[in-house]
Amino acid sequence: MYTRNIGLDVKLPESECNDPHCPYHGKLSVRGQVLTGKVVSANMTKSAVVAREYQQYIPKYERKATKIKKYHVHVPDCIKIKPGDTVRFAECRKLAKTISFVIVEKVNQ
Repeated sequence: MYTRNIGLDVKLPESECNDPHCPYHGKLSVRGQVLTGKVVSANMTKSAVVAREYQQYIPKYERKATKIKKYHVHVPDCIKIKPGDTVRFAECRKLAKTISFVIVEKVNQ
């Protein structure tokens, strides 16, 4: 099957899929933010929860605080993930009420 170029500098998946919401083998286009995070939960069908840690400066205390934001992401069939994996995910159109990101690469094995 044809693997299309999604316009990002990421490693292509080894397997193929028939998922229409796959950026590589379907018709889903990615745009906007590209973020990296750790998979917290992968119990949903074709979806996962990814947590992203970042530091925010608080001027009153002149310190940085670590914040965690959780994203609901779509997992294409060609990318296999499990909790604890570090993944790169990109913004796309809304796929569900809370899902507007799709996983494009598994960073670590």
